[in-house]
Amino acid sequence: MNRKNKRRPGAPAADLSGLPVAKNEEYLADIVGLGHDGEGVGRVNGFTLFIQGALPGEKVRAKVLKVKKQYGYAKLLEIIEASPDRIDAPCPIYKQCGGCQLQHLSYDAQLRWKRQLVIDNLERIGKLRVAGARAESGAAEMEAVADAGVGAVSGGTMAEGIVVHPTLGMSDPWRYRNKAQVPIALAAGEEGGLIGGFYAQGSHRIIDMEACLIQHENNDAVVAAVKRIAGELGIRPYNEETGKGLLRHVIARYGFNTGEIMVVLVTNGRDIPRRDELVGLIREAIPDVRSICQNVNRQQTNVIFGDETRVLWGSEVIYDTIGDIRFAISARSFYQVNPVQTEVLYRKALDYAGLSGEEIVIDAYCGIGTISLFLAQKAREVYGVEIVPEAIEDAKRNALVNEIRNVRFEVGGAEVVIPEWKRQGIAPDVIVVDPPRKGCDAALLETILAMRPERVVYVSCNPSTLARDLRVLEDGGYCTVEVQPVDMFPHTVHVESVALLVRNGTAY
Repeated sequence: MNRKNKRRPGAPAADLSGLPVAKNEEYLADIVGLGHDGEGVGRVNGFTLFIQGALPGEKVRAKVLKVKKQYGYAKLLEIIEASPDRIDAPCPIYKQCGGCQLQHLSYDAQLRWKRQLVIDNLERIGKLRVAGARAESGAAEMEAVADAGVGAVSGGTMAEGIVVHPTLGMSDPWRYRNKAQVPIALAAGEEGGLIGGFYAQGSHRIIDMEACLIQHENNDAVVAAVKRIAGELGIRPYNEETGKGLLRHVIARYGFNTGEIMVVLVTNGRDIPRRDELVGLIREAIPDVRSICQNVNRQQTNVIFGDETRVLWGSEVIYDTIGDIRFAISARSFYQVNPVQTEVLYRKALDYAGLSGEEIVIDAYCGIGTISLFLAQKAREVYGVEIVPEAIEDAKRNALVNEIRNVRFEVGGAEVVIPEWKRQGIAPDVIVVDPPRKGCDAALLETILAMRPERVVYVSCNPSTLARDLRVLEDGGYCTVEVQPVDMFPHTVHVESVALLVRNGTAY
């Protein structure tokens, strides 16, 4: 249980009398929207119920499971009036598995909802004005604003508001993931048999899967082969409750454009019984495998990787390409899981950077150099910073592989390294940030405001922290011009965005 929601001993229970709903009772609900986790937002006599599986515009019958003072949770029992956007989810374990949340919603409707999710966060959290945000015809209206040409920002606002473009989706939104991370467990009633799949929603109960429709088929083949081979060799899976057993996770990585495969076995200890036999059988079952690695994690934790990684066979990296850039990917590298949409995302970031070949660019949170190397093709000099040492080693290797010499990578926190660069006289024209879900460090935002680049390009995987950080930058003298949502994770609730900010008084 979340501690902050836990009632203190001796504290009075919340008074739930007088609410229009009661636990275990059934009600008709009108669904008025989708929550951030993809659940239907229902109304019963003005009271909010979150109902998994319900869609906006529907009328449903639901049973109340839990009630709080302001809202509750209910189970969908029957759809009285269905949404025209409702479809049959093609995945046979969709209702049990927590990997996807939106397969029952048409893809066009998913794209519309993700755009609206970005808009809602910009308005509610960032207190920012969005052009045509509530109009159904807003997409065409916003494109017209975007096509209006070069303008100048002053006073931190644009009269029309921020342009939020329609979400860029995929022509084929299936089988797009190049990486699978699958927990392993012992099958009930089958001594030695292993299961592996995704966790059921809101739990750590593994739903065994033979195929995942958002994973590349080769990832499915890797997971199936390792489950079978490890089971045959008597390799015991890890048990979260007891801390016993060896095999914790199987990670499969696939190079979409090279066909190379990496297998990573995460183990609760260094010694693998019948290791050579295991490696040989994996190589035999997966002809395109180029790397078999072991990561050791002895901690009783939900974190997948431990600190030690070693190569059991083959190379320590596989390669893939995004656009014209070739990347070396190691076992623990952060590399975007949807390479098709990654190129869309990064080209939009490059477009927003507005580079002519003379600019100095700083890439905060540079990872293995993916965005940095894209930017380096058009910039005079690019400086990348990342707190993970292994990622910087990969970034340097990727620069060498691509013979790109106008980049410099440094290990450390962006909020520490970038001020030091400033003291060295490095004055960026553009700063690009691509932070984790928690958003930018407050000290980094202060550093950006102190360095005053003409443009800031913000690549975000979380609309709420994006909105929060844009508010800080706007208050510090920048204006958000436009935001482009990109659907990196079809059939899930996640959406990536790229935002362009320009310094007040700057032409763009």
